[in-house]
Amino acid sequence: MGEAPAFCNGNLQKEFANGNSLKSRRGGETATVVGDKTYVIEGSDVESTPLGVRIFDKSTAQWVHPVVLGTKPSACKGHSAVLLNEDRILIIKKGASPDDCTWFLELDTQYVRDQKTMRGGNTEVVAWSKGVRGKAEKPVVISGPSGVGKGTLISKLMDEYPSLFGFSVSHTTRAPRGMEKDGKHYHFTEKSVMEKEIKDGKFLEYASVHGNLYGTSIEAVEVVADEGKRCILDIDVQGARSVRGSPVEAIFVFICPPSMAELEKRLRARGTETEEQILKRLQNARAELEQGILSGLFDHILYNDKLEECYQRLKHSSVVNFFIV
Repeated sequence: MGEAPAFCNGNLQKEFANGNSLKSRRGGETATVVGDKTYVIEGSDVESTPLGVRIFDKSTAQWVHPVVLGTKPSACKGHSAVLLNEDRILIIKKGASPDDCTWFLELDTQYVRDQKTMRGGNTEVVAWSKGVRGKAEKPVVISGPSGVGKGTLISKLMDEYPSLFGFSVSHTTRAPRGMEKDGKHYHFTEKSVMEKEIKDGKFLEYASVHGNLYGTSIEAVEVVADEGKRCILDIDVQGARSVRGSPVEAIFVFICPPSMAELEKRLRARGTETEEQILKRLQNARAELEQGILSGLFDHILYNDKLEECYQRLKHSSVVNFFIV
């Protein structure tokens, strides 16, 4: 798997306390020149106001306000900015706590290029990503019953750390739901095609769920690794057991609902399934909960009672915390 940028917070604030090759501007601003573009990062004394970003394009003599992705750094007493490899700017927040002082503004990483392409190629895009340390080698396997909130937790993790995580897009033989798109939410395929590829050894794990095949192809995991990101696999208990028995070293997380009554409420609120399908999912959920909690398969078990609290537990458990600054 790829590696996340590795830095030591304790030395960063001292080494770059006065910035590096920067022009100091009013209000704690810094300006970093990359080719014809000057990236201005705007400070603020208002606690609720995050750092801002604007770009001056010398070739057009125009100011540009880019699309800014990722969780934005909160206000600080000042900051320093250092250009790294002309594809990202390292930001050191002055007076910030160790877990909040190091940030990256991505300018031309693979993630940013992909986002520009999705917007037609003519829109300026930058992305904030929190600083990380050490290697991001092991994939994270996240399992839990349908409707427990796995997808929402994964989305929040990827929104906050867009350059660190990559989602492994699973294959399925079921039909798309609502606004689901092929290649983004799932690779939708025919049962006969997927059965042949399973037979040919192209899948890391697969399972039959609710009458449909689901699985993670080896290629899907390799695509994420090739981008230098940490792969997240959203799979059921059967799939997690297959990965545990494979040569792949991963960290396993099981998400539980606060109660079966709450899980049923969430499933019904989706409005995407028939009564028969809901009852089948609830039956399978009971079996999954028993397997997930009692099997010893999972390294961490989290209860998704309140979404934000569960997300914070996910971030600050040893699952994630050992490589997030």
